[in-house]
Amino acid sequence: MGSAMDEAVQAFLDHLSIERGLSANTIVAYGRDLSQFVEYAGKAGASSLDDLTETILIGFMESLRRAGMSPGSISRKLSAIKTFSKYSYREGAVKKDFTANTVGMRAGKKLPSVLSIEEVSNLLNQPNGEEPGDIRDKAMLETLYATGLRVSELINLRLIDLNMDVGFVRCFGKGSKERIVPIGQVAIAWVNRYLAESRPAFVRSGSSEYLFLSSRGRKMSRVGFWKIVKKYAAKAGILKNITPHTLRHSFATHLLQGGADLRSIQEMLGHADIATTQVYTHVTRDKLKEVYRESHPRA
Repeated sequence: MGSAMDEAVQAFLDHLSIERGLSANTIVAYGRDLSQFVEYAGKAGASSLDDLTETILIGFMESLRRAGMSPGSISRKLSAIKTFSKYSYREGAVKKDFTANTVGMRAGKKLPSVLSIEEVSNLLNQPNGEEPGDIRDKAMLETLYATGLRVSELINLRLIDLNMDVGFVRCFGKGSKERIVPIGQVAIAWVNRYLAESRPAFVRSGSSEYLFLSSRGRKMSRVGFWKIVKKYAAKAGILKNITPHTLRHSFATHLLQGGADLRSIQEMLGHADIATTQVYTHVTRDKLKEVYRESHPRA
């Protein structure tokens, strides 16, 4: 990017050494991180300090994530860039701090584990017996994948929260915030069968009005359902680390791949901030790249 940029970085490193008294190893790390960013920015078209933008910074962070760098390492580089930008602005070397709007920006986030549509189908097909427990387990798994509920929301569903005729369930998410979520015909059929054939077998004196009951007639626990998911994942031969939340992630990813918009998915998941929902765009982008690599003759 030229001597002006090099001089600005060197002035910053001198400041860290002389005025802040940081160790030589720390200064070397700052220099290495800034050099990597400067190189990226140059390729992105920046020719001076004032050409640096938040867009370039976000692109740089995304390139690090795609390269497989850990969130901790990305966070360290982001911190170095922000400190450099604030110093440059304070010293009058630039007209604005291009990192000013990155407060709270997440340097990296581990992407959620998701199942393919085939893996989900295989998992949901595992409870295939006629016993009350088999029907209940099938209904729970189908409901979870059909709605994308959190496991706490699933086990807290009550009979009065169902509207099978219209095709939705009512749940209460974080902060007891109520939302209405659509439920598909397959899940509706299994819930109706569970209510007619299976749930009566679990009802005990004093049983609550919760939808899904344990063998003791009580509300299904988180641990109890976690064990159910693990059992059927093993039967399906799925080697990934599966939790009930995996089906929620898979629900969102498959919707996005099918053409659903982020705002609708945000509403169904009950995310307060769409930035939380945007993690699924990374998942689908990675899937697109995988398909490209496998399919394109010059990939």
